[in-house]
Amino acid sequence: MTQPRIVLHGTPLSGHAHRVELLLLALGLPHELASAPADIRRSDAFRKLNPLQQIPVLQDGTLTLCDSNAIMVYLAKRYGAGSQWLPEEPIAAAQVQRWLSIAAGEVMHGPGSARLIAQFGVADDPARAGRIASKLLGFMEGHLTGRDFLAAEHATLADLACFSYVAHAPEGGISLAPYPALRGWIARIEALPFFKAMPASPLPQAS
Repeated sequence: MTQPRIVLHGTPLSGHAHRVELLLLALGLPHELASAPADIRRSDAFRKLNPLQQIPVLQDGTLTLCDSNAIMVYLAKRYGAGSQWLPEEPIAAAQVQRWLSIAAGEVMHGPGSARLIAQFGVADDPARAGRIASKLLGFMEGHLTGRDFLAAEHATLADLACFSYVAHAPEGGISLAPYPALRGWIARIEALPFFKAMPASPLPQAS
């Protein structure tokens, strides 16, 4: 049997890997998921893929790419030409880039960090993560009031990049109850035909 050209190294509970997997599914690209838990990431073999020992890592033939947002930009440019995911028009492209930066900043350091602290015992400041999450989610609520998606009238990389950690914010003790527009956006992403859920973490969640 021919092996998939594309291999995605990650873990099922990684929101960074999940966002890439969603795009692979959206583009209909055959791929293999390679498990890369912490012990694998400490290996010499994985260091050759990513010296920073972070996931996800994408292998596409002879190409190796790190960083989830960079991987998504590559996939959209390489396989999604003319598609909705990364617009060519300058203003629309800039709007997507803004949300990719937010995904790497406030999303990761707010709900993402809160989840890491609560579910995986990562040593960080839960109060700081909570403050960042509260500010971010309030901003997203206002932005999504009266619109369906973050950067365009349809789903883009912006939505995939922000979705996983925001949707799983309750796993970090961050309630989504005060944010009806945000919850509506989550439901719209989950209703996309290619959507695959990221497994829930096993510990208690906020309501």
